[in-house]
Amino acid sequence: MALQPSLRRALVIAGSYDAPHTLDIFLDYVCPFSAKLSLTIESVLRPFFDKGGKYEGKVKVIFRNQVQPWHASSTWVHEAGLAVARVSPENFWAFSLALFKRQGEFFDIPTSTLTPTQVRQKLAALSAEVIGANSKDAVLDLITLKTSPNGGVDVTDDLKYTIKFSRQNGIHVSPTVLWDGLVANEISSSWGEKEWTEFLEKKVLV
Repeated sequence: MALQPSLRRALVIAGSYDAPHTLDIFLDYVCPFSAKLSLTIESVLRPFFDKGGKYEGKVKVIFRNQVQPWHASSTWVHEAGLAVARVSPENFWAFSLALFKRQGEFFDIPTSTLTPTQVRQKLAALSAEVIGANSKDAVLDLITLKTSPNGGVDVTDDLKYTIKFSRQNGIHVSPTVLWDGLVANEISSSWGEKEWTEFLEKKVLV
């Protein structure tokens, strides 16, 4: 699957971009099932695909931001992820894991009494814990409204790209996983090492 060049360094979270097989994994930062799968990506898939792994050079994992607008904060959390992808692409996945682990702070009820600006400030503060305090202002600047009254933020174009990609491929919910461009409905957020091992043994042919 294609990936906008400016996002390639950040969103390829395991394996190398030129690997012949692709796992596109659509995740929403405020989805509990996405959070569950994120831990499996870290503990099972990355060791398989990164340097020294059984499938090194054969499979890559692309993180696909899946905004789910029935959660009001979904847009804001994904803006923050894309801001980190610009400011510190090498730390995008680490920030994503941190956000998944603390996603409860950004659920519907905890954010219902906060303004969008306050939520964005909380996200920038979280980014500082991962990428350093010196980068906090840069992240906050990218997710701050400061242009026309309806012009979005500095990562709005990146957000539009991720949303349009999901829409044109008929992705509706998270997590959704594609193997080499086709939806793999059998994959579950409950899968562990056993299930992934069996799946990859059948699918990785080169």
